[in-house]
This record gives sequence, structure tokens and C-alpha cells, in this order.
Amino acid sequence: MTPPLEIRRLSYSDLPQVIAIERRAFPTAWSLAMFVLELSKPSGICLAATIDGKIAGYLVCSRYDTVWHLMNVAVDDRRRRTGIATALLNRLFETADRPGEQYTLEVRESNASAIALYERFGFRAAGKRRGYYHDNKEDALIMWRTADASGPVTDPAREASERAAPA
Repeated sequence: MTPPLEIRRLSYSDLPQVIAIERRAFPTAWSLAMFVLELSKPSGICLAATIDGKIAGYLVCSRYDTVWHLMNVAVDDRRRRTGIATALLNRLFETADRPGEQYTLEVRESNASAIALYERFGFRAAGKRRGYYHDNKEDALIMWRTADASGPVTDPAREASERAAPA
């Protein structure tokens, strides 16, 4: 039996595990100082996904004026494609969504699986940042999402099928 996934607030004591995942997940990893800075912002939402008390993934979202900026989402490479990122995003939107709430993010153009995940949550491409990623000068796709009055998405696949089904 698979142990349950718990989503909770990310804490400073989680950072050694977070840094280990971050370094495996991204060619240009965030530093410890970057995570500490984001955790210290009272308006941000930083989440940890844990299994048996160990970090399986995390999410960092900062508030800038009237817009949420999804800064970082990563899942342990041994636990990818098991719904952890979906669970983290669901919790973010359960926590922060209000009608008209706006979110933005940047994602590598080559990261098709992340783009597909974000699209399932209603993010849409709105532009590019040329040469955004320092390791290889890859462009970033800028994506935006505006929350609607129906509230947070609880099952993006089901919501998509319901939109596609004839009324």
C-alpha cells in the first residue's frame, strides 16, 4: 500500500531535502538563500508534499501587488508522474483562488510535460522571455491564469472532459 501524500506549509527545516531535489530537477538550481528569502515573505505560499515525512515535492508562489507568481515547482525525480505536482497546484489554488485572481509563471519551452500540466489548470501562453535560462539561453514561455467564479480546480482532467462534452 502506498503511503498517503500530505500537503503542508514548507518550513526552513525542509530546506536540506528541498535543495537536494532542486539540484536534481533543474540545471540552474535555486540557492539556499533564494529559498530562505521566499519562505520569509509573509504574503507568499510555500508548500511541501510529503510521503512518510520525507519531501516528495514543493511549490513556491509569491505575491506581487495583485498577481501571484508561481516561482518554483519540483518533484523528486523518483516520484514524478504520480500526481504530486497536481496535488501541490490544487492546494495552491484552494488557498489563493478568488474570482479574477491572476497567476503567472515562466517555463522552459522544451518542458512539454510541465506546459501540459499548467494548461490543465487553465494557464495559457502569453509570450516569451528570450534567453531567459542562463545555462543554455533557452527561451521561457510566459503563461497566465485568471481564476474564474467557479472556484479552484479539483480534478483538471475531469474539468477538461466536462468542458468538451456536449451539453
